[in-house]
Amino acid sequence: MEKIDIVLPWVDSSDIVWKKEKMKYCTFIDNDDDAREIRFRDWNNLKYVFRGIEKHTPWVHKIHFITYGHLPTWLNTKNKKLNVVKHTDYIPSEFLPTFSSHVIELNMHRIKDLTEKFIYINDDIFFLKGLQQSDFFRKGLPCDINIPGLIVPILTNFSPIVFNSVGYINKHFNKRKFIRENLNKIINIKYGFWGNMRAIAFSPWSFYTGFYNHHLSVSYLKSTLEKVWIEEPEILRETCQHKFRNNSDVNQYIFRYWQLASGNFYPYSIKGKYFKVSTNNDDIINYIRRKKGKIVCINDNEFDGDFELIKKRINSSLEYIFPNKCSFEL
Repeated sequence: MEKIDIVLPWVDSSDIVWKKEKMKYCTFIDNDDDAREIRFRDWNNLKYVFRGIEKHTPWVHKIHFITYGHLPTWLNTKNKKLNVVKHTDYIPSEFLPTFSSHVIELNMHRIKDLTEKFIYINDDIFFLKGLQQSDFFRKGLPCDINIPGLIVPILTNFSPIVFNSVGYINKHFNKRKFIRENLNKIINIKYGFWGNMRAIAFSPWSFYTGFYNHHLSVSYLKSTLEKVWIEEPEILRETCQHKFRNNSDVNQYIFRYWQLASGNFYPYSIKGKYFKVSTNNDDIINYIRRKKGKIVCINDNEFDGDFELIKKRINSSLEYIFPNKCSFEL
């Protein structure tokens, strides 16, 4: 069995010390910064992330749990598979304090003893069914899906950041050359009819217009992150100087896109589904309770409904499939 780690960041938005420090920097934000509450609010379901990892990926070598310094009261920090990582443990001091997930992500390769192969997940991603190492890495390569996309940078607050990341990929990689040399990684049965039709439809463009983002777990080689830092230190450093997400940033997708554009990945099919929380969440609850896929992402979103009620309904569905404590809980 290979050693494969998981990197999992989390923030406790109720931490008084963290809130006071965040407020100091909120006075300096501009229109391109994103300091909205939904970037930080806690759904109180982190324990189900850990339960899913233990039950469905027991082969994981270690979980690197990243926080500002706060910890859930229920967390068993003595678990040998757990490595609690503070921001100050791995992020260069010149970038601290940070309230941006981009800074946390862009420096993951600096985590002490992180394995070469690792899986990155957010605290809104849950493993619902049994997963094998081969669902994440095959033949030494990270599993991923290379389907083209089209980015409209004015569409959402997130799009400009992805747009920026794709721009740097076009700076370093030639799409037409990649297609000639790696056609089986552009057209592949594992992408399904929809994915292959998109590849054909976007083939006239000589440059990358974007990549389909599945918003689930991402398999990474640590050496990829190190390589991008060597090739593009300026934009990575500039992003890390921002205390909050900023529209001029790049994010961890620059690493994922780099793996895709370089052909340094193994084609696979999507193992789960991404949902945005809204006022009507029956589809999310049914997906969880019936375990329709192996992985689910339940992404926070701005909505007009009752947050506490929606949180209760979703967490009840997670409790339904994960009723028992795991070794990461006291």
